[in-house]
Amino acid sequence: MKTRLLGLLAATALATAGISAASAADLPSRAAPAPIYAPVPVFTWTGFYVGAQVGYGWNANDNDIVLPSGFVVQSGDFGDSGDGFLAGVHAGYNYQLGSFVIGVEGDVEGVFGDDDDDLVIVGPDGVVFTNYGFAGNALDWQGSIRARAGFAFDRALIYATGGFAFAGVSGSFGLLDSGDDNLTGWTLGAGIEYAFTNNLTTRLEYRYTSYEGGDNFFDNVSLGSNDIEFHTVRAGLSYKFSTY
Repeated sequence: MKTRLLGLLAATALATAGISAASAADLPSRAAPAPIYAPVPVFTWTGFYVGAQVGYGWNANDNDIVLPSGFVVQSGDFGDSGDGFLAGVHAGYNYQLGSFVIGVEGDVEGVFGDDDDDLVIVGPDGVVFTNYGFAGNALDWQGSIRARAGFAFDRALIYATGGFAFAGVSGSFGLLDSGDDNLTGWTLGAGIEYAFTNNLTTRLEYRYTSYEGGDNFFDNVSLGSNDIEFHTVRAGLSYKFSTY
């Protein structure tokens, strides 16, 4: 009798353990959920941007204006001593294909310099006359519409740029006001730009610009060659609108 009772108790205990294990298997898992990893955005140069720039320009040519009397007038064009400061704004759009970046940009800026240049007159007999601060023929403002193309190294961009340039010029000859004139020409240069955040970039750029046909002495009466050519170095800051 005792043997049967002990066997019944053992069977009951085994059955109870089996039921408990099965019930535990049916319970929901308490394991921690897998972490969610958000992809880190990759920087791209694609997008619209606006910004501002400051710079310095210096004259690249000597202009000889021939008067009807045979005298040759030699005078600078780009402010005092052929140089001056400039400041303005720019806007554009870039599109990145792999490491290659193409885009278009426009800018406009004021030119700040003293247009009272020293006037040097060489007479027909070779005699030289100098009148300091007598004449001037300087740019007041300028702008351009250019293409840009370059290679990106992550957040650094090395580029070339070139296109159409336009400007406003004014000047004087002694007590005579030579009036204002609008010039057109071309500009070509290169630069480097770096994005120190996803939205802010800074740049350093060199450009050569040439304007032709600036014959604005004596109320735009042409008296000889008066082209304006100059070099400029600019530093700029841009805000790039996010494309993410």
